[in-house]
This record gives sequence, C-alpha cells and structure tokens, in this order.
Amino acid sequence: MDNESSAAIQAARDFIEMFNAQDHGALADTLNYPHTRLANGKFVTIGDRDEFASSSERNKARLNAEGWHHTVLTSISVVHAGNDKVHMSLAIDRCHEDGTVYNQFDTLWIATLQDEHWGIQFRSSYLR
Repeated sequence: MDNESSAAIQAARDFIEMFNAQDHGALADTLNYPHTRLANGKFVTIGDRDEFASSSERNKARLNAEGWHHTVLTSISVVHAGNDKVHMSLAIDRCHEDGTVYNQFDTLWIATLQDEHWGIQFRSSYLR
C-alpha cells in the first residue's frame, strides 16, 4: 500500500476513534476544510475546525437519543489514490452499549492532503 493510501486510512481510523471518544476538538482535527457532507439529499459544508467542533458537540444529544454507544469501522478499502487525495469505501456500524448494531452505513469518504495534513474532506453515506 502506498503512503498516501496509508495516511488516508489512518485519518479515517482516527476519525472513528475520536468520534467514539466524543472528543470534538480532536475529531475536528481529523478533517480538512472546507468539509462537506452529503446526507439526506443535502450538501452541508462546514468552513473550519471550530464550526465543526461546535456542530459535533450539538450532535451528541441526537446520538444519545438514539441510544448510540459506539461506532465500528467494519471495512475500509481504497477506491482511487493520488498524491493529494484518496477515495475510500467504508462500512460503518452504530452500536448500542451491549454491542447490538442498530444502524449500518455504506459510505464514501475522500481524504485530502492540505498543508502536509491528511484529513477527511468529504463524506457521503447510505443507510443500509
């Protein structure tokens, strides 16, 4: 595996780790900006780290309401890789505290290299 793919995969793994820790600042650091997410038919673009960290913290109440405890990255593969961006296909499970999977997502993430930092810059998910 090339260095770009390894760095992009690590950025994705770091995102899941910080999401599970609910460390909103560290989670925001796993991204590159502007960060765009396509969900429910809408593109949402977040301009910077502080905006993302605040949004992530507000999202915590919704996660708690659905009984979220942790997220598992069940698979990750590189679809395309270049010097400054990597497209990845991921499968992600959301789980309750007892490990029961209650949501599964197939998702496309694009990691980019900006100022020597590999971060996730685009996410698009499908609920299975």
